[in-house]
Amino acid sequence: MSIIAWLILGLIAGFIASKIVNKEGEGLLLNMVIGVVGAELGGWLFRLFGMSGVTGFNVWSLLVAVVGAVILLFLYHQFIRIWRRA
Repeated sequence: MSIIAWLILGLIAGFIASKIVNKEGEGLLLNMVIGVVGAELGGWLFRLFGMSGVTGFNVWSLLVAVVGAVILLFLYHQFIRIWRRA
């Protein structure tokens, strides 16, 4: 996939994940970063369990990216919550 496709997929996945986890967006840049890193995390997790990861710009890759982004966003919010208490 090209870098532009990764960024678009990441932006969409990050936006969907932020709506699932937080009910509001995290902002354009953070949604994109969380989506791209979440796509990598989701792809790694899916391959770990014997399924295919991100395969291109398609619905399956979006699902993998959203799952990874939801996990990453949940961990991000936990880290921020602990950081603010300290």
